[in-house]
Amino acid sequence: QGNQENKKVFNSLVSGALAGAVAKTAVAPLDRTKIMFQGEFCWLLQYALEAYRLIYRTYLNEGFWSLWRGNSATMVRVIPYAAIQFCAHEEYKQLLGSYYGFQGKALTPFPRFIAGSLAGTTAAMLTYPLDMVRARMAVTPKEMYSNIVHVFIRISREEGLKTLYRGFTPTILGVIPYAGLSFFTYETLKKLHADHSGKLQPSPPERLLFGACAGLIGQSASYPLDVVRRRMQTAGVMGHTYSSILLTMQEIIREEGLIRGLYKGLSMNWVKGPIAVGISFTTFDLTQILLRKLQHSTNVER
Repeated sequence: QGNQENKKVFNSLVSGALAGAVAKTAVAPLDRTKIMFQGEFCWLLQYALEAYRLIYRTYLNEGFWSLWRGNSATMVRVIPYAAIQFCAHEEYKQLLGSYYGFQGKALTPFPRFIAGSLAGTTAAMLTYPLDMVRARMAVTPKEMYSNIVHVFIRISREEGLKTLYRGFTPTILGVIPYAGLSFFTYETLKKLHADHSGKLQPSPPERLLFGACAGLIGQSASYPLDVVRRRMQTAGVMGHTYSSILLTMQEIIREEGLIRGLYKGLSMNWVKGPIAVGISFTTFDLTQILLRKLQHSTNVER
């Protein structure tokens, strides 16, 4: 029993890590285009067209692989975060299933949302300093921080260790609806598909579509808190002093307006977010299925 549980956790960690890595790598070229629009509010079609032009120009001028420049630094945060989140989600589903008496069956809506929220919260709590460091590196000149370790050292010396958790509260408040709604939507769509089609498992394209819907809903619901989180994380190097979530929101709204301030960049996330989340969920599920088949065939041979 213990060996089976260890295999299950291992499978979830590996599948989650691969899911995060594949999803982020797939949308890395789109991530690069965000720099162009950080100070602007642009509509979805405008962003899509400009993103295509920028990607094409970068490819012509700097080569194909330049589109993934900086992706390795992103992997340092994404791989542990995704591994923990997906693994925790599987464990929370099992725990809540036992608590509510749904062993082996799909959870009902409320525990389905709770499992996703708890998974996202667990991953965010354990990997938050890496997210903080990535945000700092994104908004500062290359000369300021030479690598990830250098960021940790400078922040610890100059601003104190607690700075590594600045913006933690809005992060958690944003993760609860984001992860909760993402996992809830994906699991719900899979259940509805099984109920109406009679097939136990959706096809890969169907999984991609379900994941895209999950990402769209999750990101739209939590986006203002994501903006607040980034502002608080980068306040030390951007000349601001944001002391709380409410004061940060008030200042953003006063200076930039409600929509242009708290929803700045949302149109970009409507392009890359659903793609990334769809790929992430699909990769996780397919990797889980593959690992189970490999382990089963190994056991049969023995």
